[in-house]
Amino acid sequence: MGRTRTYDRAPSSLPLYVRAALPAIPLLGWLPGVRHTGTGAPDLTLTRAGVRTDVAHLADYADVCGFGLTGTLPATYPHLAVFGLHLALMTDAAFPFAPMGVVHVANSITQHRPLTVAESLDVRVHAADLRAHPRGRLIDLISTGTVDGETVWEEVTTLLSRGRRDDDMADPLPLGDVEPPSGKVRWRLPDDTGRRYAAVSGDHNPIHLYSLTARAFGFPRQIAHGMWTMARCLAALEGRLCDAFTMQVTFRRPVLLPTTVHFGVRDEPDRTVFGVAATDDGSPHLVGLVSAGGRSSPGGS
Repeated sequence: MGRTRTYDRAPSSLPLYVRAALPAIPLLGWLPGVRHTGTGAPDLTLTRAGVRTDVAHLADYADVCGFGLTGTLPATYPHLAVFGLHLALMTDAAFPFAPMGVVHVANSITQHRPLTVAESLDVRVHAADLRAHPRGRLIDLISTGTVDGETVWEEVTTLLSRGRRDDDMADPLPLGDVEPPSGKVRWRLPDDTGRRYAAVSGDHNPIHLYSLTARAFGFPRQIAHGMWTMARCLAALEGRLCDAFTMQVTFRRPVLLPTTVHFGVRDEPDRTVFGVAATDDGSPHLVGLVSAGGRSSPGGS
């Protein structure tokens, strides 16, 4: 029988970031409780009940990500309620990867109906589907949001742990054959984009904050959060959305800050394809699609 860990408030991110860094420290990384010993997806579910929306915080989030304020939540906003649970799960010794070495490569959110500002959300998180990838291994963090037992929101966060390359293996990530749309809209992203999103999301990963902290992890400058980029795309698509929809994205290359990028949209039968691309050579940073109702097939172009 699997373990369940229940929280009455969001886990504090600072102790979890410290814990996440411990496996990378020589000698400390081999201590019991620090070393990650899992060989599969951990049989652990994390839950938190009664998550309420702080309207002032929602306004700050909307300002950072480009949303208008309405009586309902942006579909990316409940991610903030599960982010701390993600950190807690990834820092558990049963998680198969050291968390500082994973890369956020894809994300999918399904909104079954709009969630109002006044509603109380119960959330739960678990890991699933450890599988091979040409550059290592993938695992999914599965998040669910319910209101009075009704599932209203679901998210799949896909993480890559880099390992031995296998160039003969097909890439299992979705949207690999989706052609990005040509960008028409220019977004200027200042160097504090990551710091502003960190302030509202609690995601203070140093790769997003300053050039100095990002260089410590191999990046020439700080990079935008993947979930900020996804949220900014969702905000740009607000007029095209149904009450129930699925949004899928893959992150193809980091967005180095500061920068200017192009955002593009292409309407297709039964779905809308969108993308964020570099202005210099058009190479895609993010490719995504939105479809009405449940999850769309990623095939096609």
